[in-house]
Formats: sequence, structure tokens, C-alpha cells
Amino acid sequence: MLNGALFAIIEEAATAVMILTEEVTQDELLASRLTRGEVVRQLLTIADTLAMVPAETRSQMPELAWDGWNATAHVLNATNPKTDELGDALWFAVRSLAPATVMWLRVYRQSQPELFTFQA
Repeated sequence: MLNGALFAIIEEAATAVMILTEEVTQDELLASRLTRGEVVRQLLTIADTLAMVPAETRSQMPELAWDGWNATAHVLNATNPKTDELGDALWFAVRSLAPATVMWLRVYRQSQPELFTFQA
């Protein structure tokens, strides 16, 4: 399966988000056009890649915030999101979804290594 490749992309993007926002407040993130743009790009990479994970694999990883990532992508992809809604979704993804996703991927890599293989 290609799950290993998908999870590598997700982990790399989530780690990038955490590095980009490590010392940043919510207001600073929203005010920084460059950082915010890159963070949004990485978050959408995570959400889009998670959407490609097969349902069978998803069922084996119930702790990942599948619905949370879907909702976040919906807000980030909106044409004219409300500023508060965008800021809240962005900050929640930065401070909760991305770190939790990295943590759970590491847990699953230990407990279910077969999900992380790079077989075609």
C-alpha cells in the first residue's frame, strides 16, 4: 500500500507547521502574510493527504482527527471565510490538530508498523 508515503507527507507537513509557529502568537500568525500563507499551505497538504487515506486504514486509526481536518480544510478553502472563523480554525489546527496528528502517527507507527510500509 501507499499508506507509508501518505503518512510521511502528513508527518513532514505537520512538523513544518509546528516549526513555523513554535514561537508565534495567534495575532502574529494572522498578521504575517508569508508565515500564514505557508502554514495554510502545509495544513491543506495534511488535510488533502489525510483525505486520500483508504477507509479501511482510517478505521484502524480512530484517534486521528479525521473530521477535524476535514472541517479545517473546508474553512481554509472557503472563498471568503469570516476573519474570526479563519483565525480560529487556523489556530486550532496549529496548536491542536498538527501536534496531535504527529503524536498519533508516532504511536501508530510503533503499534501498527504495517500501516507505514512503502509497498505498491
